[in-house]
Amino acid sequence: MTYSLFSAEEGGRTTPHFQQIRWDFSYADEEIIMRNLLFMIWPEFITPSGEMLPEGESMPRHGLADMLIINPDSRSFHCQHIKRGLRGYLHEGHRIGVCEVVEVLALHQNPKS
Repeated sequence: MTYSLFSAEEGGRTTPHFQQIRWDFSYADEEIIMRNLLFMIWPEFITPSGEMLPEGESMPRHGLADMLIINPDSRSFHCQHIKRGLRGYLHEGHRIGVCEVVEVLALHQNPKS
């Protein structure tokens, strides 16, 4: 997905974000928002070529991230809703950025333990 974080003046973070941060994802669709669900879909920031950016460094305000579905029980719900072009939000108690799905990679399979 592509992401763009709000500045502090726009209501975004006042501290830097970093690799392995545990934000949540929310859908832009009002019908889904009304369900008030926490999805536990976490970002992993990547380069344009798909390589994971290193831990411990501040990440850019705009860029790319793979999103990891942490709760395998919610995967069937997301299979019904996530598709290329879908817009959503990153949040940590409030919206801190917008995002858009640009590619769906392994949504239909749970990771192997």
